[in-house]
Amino acid sequence: MTTKNILALAAGLALTAVASQPALAQKKGAAAAAPAAGGNIVQGLGVASFDAVIANSNAFKTAETQRQTTFKAQFDQAQTRQTALNAQIKPLIDKFNADRQGGKVAQAALEQQAGSIQQIQENGKAELQRILQPVGLSQAYVNEQIEDKLNDAVKAAMTKKGVSILISPDAILAVNGGAYNLNQDILNELNTAIPSAQLVPPAGWEPRQVREQRAQAAAAQGQAAPAAGAPATQPSGR
Repeated sequence: MTTKNILALAAGLALTAVASQPALAQKKGAAAAAPAAGGNIVQGLGVASFDAVIANSNAFKTAETQRQTTFKAQFDQAQTRQTALNAQIKPLIDKFNADRQGGKVAQAALEQQAGSIQQIQENGKAELQRILQPVGLSQAYVNEQIEDKLNDAVKAAMTKKGVSILISPDAILAVNGGAYNLNQDILNELNTAIPSAQLVPPAGWEPRQVREQRAQAAAAQGQAAPAAGAPATQPSGR
């Protein structure tokens, strides 16, 4: 099993917020096509895929390569544990299938076997997630650094190309040629703004969504505190 397969098994590593990050790895090979000249085009209109731009950025691709070395211990540990889990589960699954096909084992016993297998699988997945937690945090940290520079890169590319309206490829049915494609222009700006990213987050770092959720929870508590501590209405004495 490759390290990418291990990462797929541990989707949502470390924190739920990490799972909310864009699925950039799936688009890592997507081409950031350069705009083609010529043709009848609508002036001021552009098309760009931010996920493809980020996945093709130098900072993202370099981090993907560096991560294989920096977190080799975690990858190796996850690989070893996954192999052990497979060896543990396979005979249980084989027995379950044989008992089910033989027709001599009660349904309740089959359900108990299935439940045990499922529990081992769930425990194993949770264990892999714990092992690969640093990897997930690294992915989120790198993505966030790139995303922080993306907005300015988009604005700069739009200004240079005279684009006033930028839409996602998902929002259109078809486009003739690459005249509208702003991916390469944004990518050039992004590579200039952030040629590389820090791979390992500082101690205690949390993804943006987790930080925002904490801030919202703290704000909600702050608003509720005065109401909870407000003095009871005194009787009028009439």
